[in-house]
Amino acid sequence: MARYINPFTDWGFKHIFGQEITKDLLISFLNDLFEGEFCIASLEFKNNEHIGLTEDARKVIFDIYCTTDEGRHLIIEMQNRMQEHFIDRALYYSSRAIITQGQKGEWDYELMPVYTICFLNFEDAHLKERKFRTDLVLADRDTGQAVTDHLRIVYLTLPLFTKKEHECNNDFERWIYVLKNMNVFERMPFMAKNAVFRKLAEISDITALSKEEHEKYDESIKILRDNYATFKFAIKEGHDKGRAEGRAEGQTKEKKQIAQNMLKEGMAVSLICKMTGLDEQEVLKLKDE
Repeated sequence: MARYINPFTDWGFKHIFGQEITKDLLISFLNDLFEGEFCIASLEFKNNEHIGLTEDARKVIFDIYCTTDEGRHLIIEMQNRMQEHFIDRALYYSSRAIITQGQKGEWDYELMPVYTICFLNFEDAHLKERKFRTDLVLADRDTGQAVTDHLRIVYLTLPLFTKKEHECNNDFERWIYVLKNMNVFERMPFMAKNAVFRKLAEISDITALSKEEHEKYDESIKILRDNYATFKFAIKEGHDKGRAEGRAEGQTKEKKQIAQNMLKEGMAVSLICKMTGLDEQEVLKLKDE
């Protein structure tokens, strides 16, 4: 039995990063993620549910949404299974956090930066370069020079992080190694290097969960497994359908070849239809060709 919770269940992710009592873990992770760019001293969790701008507009629910002491807006998303338009979804979510900054009356359009951090437990084909971390910014197409820092999307593609424990050279890499593997650990690594990993071990220890927390975690695990089973079935169904369509296409091609040979022998169209199962229109088309 696993000692630590799976951080990529919905409940587990928010248990680690989305609580007031674990806010220091999120701050530590974000500071390691953006090391050398800025440093977060404190942050405030915001309402993660944003209603549409009109009554019939779509509602947006972020996994975690917060603002920093300097006013930056941070959206942290976790996605376990491939979603066809996840790149667009991240852009849409970022845009909603920008739009909500609009003010009534006189306003000069001054915006605070919006950063969206996405954990991906799959490889997205739309990210052309196969690398673990992809940073998207608004930049000049020719020079690559960033025009503004007010929109930033960071994709962390976990399957492409392959470092082992001894190969992690900084706290950010240690974070990713731990998050990716912690549900199979018997002991939390790096606790001697950084106290944040000691706290992570304490709050993610399954035996330390309350009865209510345990029930929520078990339900989250069930949902994760059900979603995975559904995902696998959809892939199998697609493969089976593809094979069936391939066989049918091959059979049709073979029938058309037989019909062409029969036409060359001068056989009647009606007889060819009867012998091959092709309809009259298909045979006549082959005759014209």
